[in-house]
Amino acid sequence: MSKTYKIAAIPGDGTGPEVAREGLKVLEAVSKIAGFKYKLKIFDYGAENYLKTEEVLPDEGLEELKKYDVIYLGAVGDPRIKPGILEQGLLLKLRFGLHQYINLRPIKLYPGVWTPLKDKSAEDIDFVVVRENNEGLYVGEGEFIKKGTKNETALQVSRNTRKGVERCIRYAFEFTRKRNRRKKLTLCGKTNVLTYAWDLWERVFHEVAGEYSDITTDYAHVDATCMWMVKNPEWFDVIVTDNMFGDIITDLGAMIQGGMGIAAGGNINPQGVSMFEPIGGSAPKYTGKNVINPLAAIGALQMLLYEIGEEKASEMVENAIIYVTEHKLKSLAAGKMGYSTTEVGDLVVQNLK
Repeated sequence: MSKTYKIAAIPGDGTGPEVAREGLKVLEAVSKIAGFKYKLKIFDYGAENYLKTEEVLPDEGLEELKKYDVIYLGAVGDPRIKPGILEQGLLLKLRFGLHQYINLRPIKLYPGVWTPLKDKSAEDIDFVVVRENNEGLYVGEGEFIKKGTKNETALQVSRNTRKGVERCIRYAFEFTRKRNRRKKLTLCGKTNVLTYAWDLWERVFHEVAGEYSDITTDYAHVDATCMWMVKNPEWFDVIVTDNMFGDIITDLGAMIQGGMGIAAGGNINPQGVSMFEPIGGSAPKYTGKNVINPLAAIGALQMLLYEIGEEKASEMVENAIIYVTEHKLKSLAAGKMGYSTTEVGDLVVQNLK
């Protein structure tokens, strides 16, 4: 008897509900073609709920989400609410509370999509960043000394544990092996300056590498990584890095793959509940206009399907996205696609094969 997946959707803020709607439209269509079943529940966590209740994600809500197989997120952020409240109260609470210790970011240029990199094509830009997602500078540890005085000092702690570093690196090796493209894993860090955290990362990386003789390894400082991502993106297969550096280089990656309108990501707990989302913001100025590009959200749905084991359905969705970018859209930019948000979702559905 086939499994029925329990999927939680959090449409979120701004244009989030619009792009999430298109992703869920694709989910409904591809489930019928690929032959799997799911039960969906929509959760209203986000700006509107916060303005009514002054709660972002209550503890009981987090406990309920633990009962689902996977979470599909639209967007987070609202100009009416102070920056950080929704991001920390929802995104970070989910990532930490559900132990989503991997942030997975494919950097893939689809045919027909413009890139700012001269003379680079879809064959050149196709790699993945594995970012540690629960530690580093994002743990929120630190203090002020003599706050408000001329001698004020602010301390921000980057906490890296052996357990956290090793599970991230081991995931990256396994992912590189399964991806089976160039079978090359690059450690991206700053060993020449950040001598405590990156001494740990480097030692663990080389120790784990000893178990993967089929994987080629190398190392690049984060500044050099940014340079080579622009000059020679074809050099990369999989990159593994810490929370802060991963946050930075994945935004650069989004630009070279065509922009936020196509960039999707996953927050992964390999043993628990994972969450998938478009990495762009809520784009509030486009809310309700039906002009925002939903392909990043549909790409997040494609990643979600792969994670739950529906690899055939995932491939169908990605192939449909590729067909639409190559043959249909004039641009990825909001209002310039040649189609509305709804129509782009329809195009993906029509080209599921």
